[in-house]
Amino acid sequence: MTITDFLFFVFAGMVIMSALGVVTSKNPVHSIMFLVLTFFCSAAIWLMLEAEFLAIILVLVYVGAVMVLFLFVVMMLDINIVKMRQGFVSYLPVGIAFAVVILAIMVWVVGPASPDVSNTAALHQAVTHGADYSNTKMLGKIIYTDYVLAFEIAAVILLVAIIAAISLTLRRRPGTKHQIPGEQIKVKRDDRLKIISMEAEVKK
Repeated sequence: MTITDFLFFVFAGMVIMSALGVVTSKNPVHSIMFLVLTFFCSAAIWLMLEAEFLAIILVLVYVGAVMVLFLFVVMMLDINIVKMRQGFVSYLPVGIAFAVVILAIMVWVVGPASPDVSNTAALHQAVTHGADYSNTKMLGKIIYTDYVLAFEIAAVILLVAIIAAISLTLRRRPGTKHQIPGEQIKVKRDDRLKIISMEAEVKK
């Protein structure tokens, strides 16, 4: 076993253990920290596969932005953990069903049709490239050629989600205060300032 194989098994084991920590931890903050560890270990595995662009994006976008946002939201909200866990048993069959489906998909992806994992030399040779190789360029080429339809569908779904989130945020609710920027721009000085003429008072 080479040092590369050893590091792969170490990081892969950490990914599995931290992912289990995400779903089994009772504290939401601890779950987020476990998820951050999962992303870091996944980024390390991608670095070993010479996918530097994906590894850097995973750390910068998810760990540096998304997870920080999740952490702030969880710490700012007053989450009633006891109330959330009351319906855990009722949703357990659905969770188990999804877990079985995901496991079946993983087995199908890495099943007999996958490369022979026993031939580690061939696998190492498959991910070895020259110094002028750019995985960012190849990733963009694959996305906009072989997977352009799936990429466009994902873009449309994200656009619909953004529009729906904005619509839910901007809906008018009774009793709430809101601002109209157009009306604020039209305001003149005389609308907000009123000069009153008063006689001066003389102290005796």
